[in-house]
Amino acid sequence: MTGWVPDVLPGYWQCTIPLGLDPAGEGDIVATLIRRGSEASAGHAVLAVHGYTDYFFNTALADHFADRGFDFYALDLQKCGRSRRDGQTPHFISDLAQYDAELERALAIIGERARPGHPVNVLVYGHSAGGLIVSLWLDRLRRQRPRAHAAVGGLVLNSPFLDLHGPAIVRLPLTTAMIGGLSRVRSRGVLRPSSKGGYGNTLHRDFDGEFDYNLAWKPLGGFPITFGWLHAVRRGQRRLHRGLDVGVPNLLLRSDHSLRRLTDPSTMHSGDAVLDVTQIARWSGCIGNRTAVVPVADAKHDVFLSLQGPREAAYRELDRWLDGYLRSNNSDASASFGQG
Repeated sequence: MTGWVPDVLPGYWQCTIPLGLDPAGEGDIVATLIRRGSEASAGHAVLAVHGYTDYFFNTALADHFADRGFDFYALDLQKCGRSRRDGQTPHFISDLAQYDAELERALAIIGERARPGHPVNVLVYGHSAGGLIVSLWLDRLRRQRPRAHAAVGGLVLNSPFLDLHGPAIVRLPLTTAMIGGLSRVRSRGVLRPSSKGGYGNTLHRDFDGEFDYNLAWKPLGGFPITFGWLHAVRRGQRRLHRGLDVGVPNLLLRSDHSLRRLTDPSTMHSGDAVLDVTQIARWSGCIGNRTAVVPVADAKHDVFLSLQGPREAAYRELDRWLDGYLRSNNSDASASFGQG
């Protein structure tokens, strides 16, 4: 039986998912599953996965899904947010497939809360690096564990990390090979240190933003980028570039343009200041066969943390897609029960 305890967010609950010893040698690792409220399963659920230098805190997003009839769950991945333990390198991992175990366990826990005869249909949500992680996972799950994959009905991606941003040289095979070589000898060596703020300043309410969150879990300038983590990301991106099939309809939301990294928050409110949206557009067709891509004018990197106008536009686009998703899945469920 899953043990739930009150979360740091009022009205939310969390459970710890033990994952054993860290392959990187940083002790015992865990993931944390968070859920909104304590009511019984509604038949539809969301499993949300955060990006780099991130964790679940956006209760407005959870409320929005709840208003549409979804149970809301979020996963703080190992070494991230609620799941990081003393002595662990924030977000460090050497292979994105190492997240599969906690993602599958989260899926199983959501299924445990289903009412008898009413299986939960799960919509997976991933932001930034989380979007890359869940896309790779669903492709593997479809091929390796089709019965578990059958619980997933759709995928929503919020500015997924499909390629590196910056000048073309950073995406060359030689550069990727150099990162791989350095990751073997200095896996936790720092490729890029934390910055002075930038994008983070546009988010937190104590600076130039609207949102409240734990700055120890999501620092303004981000956590340092290590060679090992970036090598894991590059391996995952190369796999995606060869083409995935997540096996479900998916919606990809992104900004309509990117911004240069600047330290002045006033110039960073209306565009993606983290990723290159042209790279997201280029590789969006590699996720699956049923992808809807929607650019949101003036949206930030996290479209649901944008200024009010773009944020409301992002929610409208999400709702438009959810209308079709719910019609399709409710029709499928009705047909399935009718055959019984």
